[in-house]
Amino acid sequence: MSEWDVSSMPDLSGKTVVVTGANSGIGLEATRAFARKGAHVVMACRDVGRGESAKATVREDAPAASLTVRELDLADLDSVRTFAEAVADEERALHVLCNNAGVMAIPRRETADGFDRQFGVNHLGHFALTGLLLPTLRETPGETRVVTQSSGVHERGRIDFDDLHGESSYDEWDAYAQSKLANVLFAYELDRRLDATGADVRSVACHPGWAATNLQQRGPEMAGSRLRLWLMEVANRVFAQSAADGALPLLYAATAPAVEGGDYVGPGGLLNMRGLPEKQRSNDRSYDGSVGRRLWAVSEAETGVAYSLPDPA
Repeated sequence: MSEWDVSSMPDLSGKTVVVTGANSGIGLEATRAFARKGAHVVMACRDVGRGESAKATVREDAPAASLTVRELDLADLDSVRTFAEAVADEERALHVLCNNAGVMAIPRRETADGFDRQFGVNHLGHFALTGLLLPTLRETPGETRVVTQSSGVHERGRIDFDDLHGESSYDEWDAYAQSKLANVLFAYELDRRLDATGADVRSVACHPGWAATNLQQRGPEMAGSRLRLWLMEVANRVFAQSAADGALPLLYAATAPAVEGGDYVGPGGLLNMRGLPEKQRSNDRSYDGSVGRRLWAVSEAETGVAYSLPDPA
């Protein structure tokens, strides 16, 4: 296991970072760490009020922090486009895009565009956002990065192209695992396509292990299950690491010089659930280029966001 922690992060003065889901949990802790190192952080939040409250807490630790809160609802492609246009128009550069926000194991709901909410928020929303911000990433001088947050649960995931949105059959954990596998497939396929063009943009996947955030509570709350909510709270207290520790793989993927495009980063401790970040291997299905290309084509069709990147195959 590496000895890398937040003290190992380089100075980020003059860098601009976008973090989705920046108002709580891992996104908030990542924002705090980026800001302390001098980066200008665009806090992409579904609820601007909560985003402003989170911004104030970061300023308590880092009074000089450069922070901008912008509305981003990944469950609404119109919101994704509006956000991306604002960033492209108002930010001089974009050095790191952290695709961090997500929902986990919730009852079936649909996004504004009719997608299963887990697949729509966790994968399609970030796919669209990345495509819309990619010109800015490519035009920014020097190396830039796209970091996509997955989960160890991706290992049980399969992409059901015949029922991507769970309209015929829905299991909340299967849907979550599918969306998290999609995150890794997307990160790798994006890197392959960027590499084929010679672009100085690295696409990296990561996972936080088991971190205590409010992500685990939303599913039981939406399902109205007090028992599941209680079990999640107990499990968080017993097994989980802190949100700050859970943010380390994302921070490593975003800033460590040793990171290469196509890497997968996670905590290197007990069962890869906790500990300091290291490079790891995702499951075999995540490296299937044919599935990655098919998912890419479907994602472009469903979001209406077409990347100007060739298929390296």
